[in-house]
Amino acid sequence: MDVKDKIIVVTGGTAGIGYTTALKLKEKGAKVIVTGRDENKLTHAKEKGFDAQKCDVSSEEEVLAFYDYLKSEYGYLDVLINNAGFGKFSMLTDLKAEDLESIFATNVKGAMLMAREAAKIFKEKDYGAIVNISSTAGLKGFPGGSAYVASKWALKGMTECWRAELRKYNVRVILINPSEVQTDFGEKVRDTINPTKLMAEDIAFATVGALEMNDRGFITELTVFATNPK
Repeated sequence: MDVKDKIIVVTGGTAGIGYTTALKLKEKGAKVIVTGRDENKLTHAKEKGFDAQKCDVSSEEEVLAFYDYLKSEYGYLDVLINNAGFGKFSMLTDLKAEDLESIFATNVKGAMLMAREAAKIFKEKDYGAIVNISSTAGLKGFPGGSAYVASKWALKGMTECWRAELRKYNVRVILINPSEVQTDFGEKVRDTINPTKLMAEDIAFATVGALEMNDRGFITELTVFATNPK
């Protein structure tokens, strides 16, 4: 896919991996719409020239309103990058039901709602791409990760279902699994950057590279690790 002039939506696109990916796509000439929930971050994205729209992907009402806006302003969509997500971490004996539910509302339900509406457009066009930003947590569990890990395993499962459903419509469904990326994530704010660990631009590079592969083929799943983290 030549991303130049393509209409691309990046959820959670006002910070971290989403914002860095949106910047890279914009530099390549794509028409990028970013979504988010933080008004200050949305304002910053608008100042950088993005079409930035408030949308809580866990709300079906807000997702439908966003797609109404998208269709009225752009008419169609070429790529959805499902990047919105967060995590809370605690051992099983301390895990709160409301934390699991809130994580699933965004990481699973939100991804599904955005992809469902995108797929309707793609099927009409007989063309499109969905990129789901997951995690190596969707491949292997770890202590304290029950809610987040389960949400990413669910995303992997949904990705495989969507791929099976949509390939005949020339829709590529791609899963990206980053290991630890140095962004402000969940409730964690970073004070320092470790140069041996992954940064947002590494995942942006992988995502855009996967999209830019010729449309006759696609990378179904891509896992990104730091080479030699210290």
